Amino acid sequence: MAKPIFSNIDNLSLQDIESEAELIPLLTSEDEEALEKEDLPAEVALLPLRNTVLFPGVVIPITVGRDKSIQLIKDANQGSKVIGVVAQKDQGVENPGAQDIYELGTVARILRVLKMPDGNTTIIIQGKKRFEIDKITSEDPYLKATTRTVVDEEESKDGTEFKAVAESIKELSLQIIQENPNLPSEASFAIKNIHSYSFLINFVSSNMNLSVNEKQNILSLKNIKERALLCLKYMNVEYQKLELKNDIQSRVRHDLDQQQREYYLQQQMKTIQEELGGISYEEEIEEMKVRAKSKVWTKEVGAHFDKELMKMQRMNPQVAEYSVQRNYLDLFLDLPWDNFSKDNFDLKRAEKVLNRDHFGLEEVKKRIIEYLAVLKLRNDMKSPILCLYGPPGVGKTSLGKSIAEALGRSYVRISLGGMRDEAEIRGHRKTYIGALPGRIIQSLKKAGTSNPVFVLDEIDKLSSGAQGDPSSALLEVLDPEQNKEFYDNFLELGYDLSKVMFVATANNLGGIHPALRDRMEIINVSGYTIEEKVVIGKQHLLPKQLKEHGLDKKSIQLGNPVLERIVEGYTRESGVRGLDKQIAKVTRYAAKSIAMEEDYAVKPALKDLTEILGPEKVTRDLYENNEVAGVVIGLAWTSVGGDILFIESALSPGKGALNITGNLGKIMKESFTIAMEYIKANALQLGLADFKFDKYNIHIHVPEGATPKDGPSAGITILTSLVSLLTQKRVKKNLSMTGEITLRGKVLPVGGIKEKILAAKRSKIKEIILCESNRKDIEEIKPSYLKGLTFHFVKEMKEVLDLALTGQKVKNAKKL
Repeated sequence: MAKPIFSNIDNLSLQDIESEAELIPLLTSEDEEALEKEDLPAEVALLPLRNTVLFPGVVIPITVGRDKSIQLIKDANQGSKVIGVVAQKDQGVENPGAQDIYELGTVARILRVLKMPDGNTTIIIQGKKRFEIDKITSEDPYLKATTRTVVDEEESKDGTEFKAVAESIKELSLQIIQENPNLPSEASFAIKNIHSYSFLINFVSSNMNLSVNEKQNILSLKNIKERALLCLKYMNVEYQKLELKNDIQSRVRHDLDQQQREYYLQQQMKTIQEELGGISYEEEIEEMKVRAKSKVWTKEVGAHFDKELMKMQRMNPQVAEYSVQRNYLDLFLDLPWDNFSKDNFDLKRAEKVLNRDHFGLEEVKKRIIEYLAVLKLRNDMKSPILCLYGPPGVGKTSLGKSIAEALGRSYVRISLGGMRDEAEIRGHRKTYIGALPGRIIQSLKKAGTSNPVFVLDEIDKLSSGAQGDPSSALLEVLDPEQNKEFYDNFLELGYDLSKVMFVATANNLGGIHPALRDRMEIINVSGYTIEEKVVIGKQHLLPKQLKEHGLDKKSIQLGNPVLERIVEGYTRESGVRGLDKQIAKVTRYAAKSIAMEEDYAVKPALKDLTEILGPEKVTRDLYENNEVAGVVIGLAWTSVGGDILFIESALSPGKGALNITGNLGKIMKESFTIAMEYIKANALQLGLADFKFDKYNIHIHVPEGATPKDGPSAGITILTSLVSLLTQKRVKKNLSMTGEITLRGKVLPVGGIKEKILAAKRSKIKEIILCESNRKDIEEIKPSYLKGLTFHFVKEMKEVLDLALTGQKVKNAKKL
């Protein structure tokens, strides 16, 4: 309920209110009936009210300020003192007309007119009965209208239901007065002394905190029971709001009491800590201030730190945000903002370090030395971003470590494989529970300098998920034009990454975001030859395994023939990871024999390998069966290096169908279709003018069907296989090929040449057919790798067929 009825007279003094208190009578039933029987005047002056509604029988004070209203009160007070009171629809209208007021109002009698000290006029009026405007008769000097009495619908006031509603209104009113500390307890006596139910409804409706429109709705209802129900509904809402307000205030008071209690306990804890010799929170903050003085910060960073430190000082150490803020400031103090290690630009030493740690990879080491040379000449140059790309096990990650040692920089590495949360790169915002900076900032903190060699391992194995795309987050990290102000969400400031030397590693360039790939310098780290693997095994892998197994170099010795047999018979890879595992197995064999005091061969011979490592796992003579038409060896690039690829084709009576098997991708299937169409279009030149293509089905198969195969490099191999099958001419021995074709018979260049050449050499291939455009790729390969190989460079498919097909029919050639 609202405050007492005089509370909305802003300028009325307390003494005036007390002197007029006797003017608030409580109507009896007889008084109410007398008011209802009074006749309305033929014409009444209308007083519009801005923010309240007058109910019959209720006495309220009104402050009059408008000129028209003051004149109306003056005239009425000198006359019958009867006026019509109506509510305005819009409080903002200063001079309301007929359309701006409600049609239903209350006839009122002026009980008292008071002149206030500020010059305003306050009147005290009492409602008599409701009326409805019939017609506006005048608007000057104020509104006048003829009216008609509003009669309630026939409804017994003695009904049981109505009485129950009225009693509920009275009980709820008393509860609201009791719960609301702003209402005086005397108000409950007024409610208890009201015996007229209709006046009770009017009195309560007038004093509730309702809008003008809501009060007008109650006044307008002609059925007294409906008025009572609507009044009870509004009272219930107000009571619920009051309960909620009191509950909130109680909880807030409890929280304040709890904080005060915690403050006293904290002061006691501080005293206890000081007695025990511990560090108090104030001492911790002072320690941070001392550490901050030794930091070489920019003006912006220093101002931000001071601001955050002041925020921490104002915090209660017991709240959860305090630990987050402390971790945040600790990160600021631990980061190497302006701490750079001095680079060692002795390129001769750098070359020795690279040669010591990595055998082969001459082109890669050459390009790394070139980068270091540019850094030496332009010491202020932004660090290049290298991406070492190649199959597993070729030493990409360890190259980054060697670069760091050669430069004398700190070395940090993070693995990006499987990362799918953008926050791993950019960090979490401090508002989250368990927030942390990103892996980039964490690694710089660990490195202790702002210019380490930073290895981003497996950058091609990033993935995206519901938490964002880490590849996109890395775009800013790896862009020399942007990473001077790399923004970490946790740090909330830009950090300079331009002096960091980033080295990324990848197995497959196709898995790298195109925009990310564009920001890096791609360096291809191809596989090793057999000769290089033998040297690596002897100089690097065997000593490492001996050390890991607690043996010395006299415990086991492996000769070159034995290492070469291990490479050829027990591994099939471009790198040396599998070779490392086989050498570890040989070392374990020696360790077991020594521990069990058994005799063993310190220098194993070739015949001993079967006992130590088991039977050979790799067979390389499958291609030697050249007595069957349609079998050709192609060369393929895989994620673990190069490999040979068999293409087999066969004929059977049918209706000209082309069947393809072997788990092939879309591109290879297109190559089969192109090859078949080329043969049909050039049947005369190929000697197949009489061949009935619609009488035979052709089946093409690529063995190892469980292995997915795809790529644009098997076109000439497929075409050679089909021509060999249809002409029944066998393919030359020890020959392989790679390249793509067009419908016109042109041979197109392909990639991965070095890996494919190494695979051919491992399989003892002697001759290789390549596109003329791939000649430049061969020239980049070290000549020692090409020893024993013969290359044929072609432009047209006709040249391929002339080189590949011997002209001799295979045994038992079919007549087609």
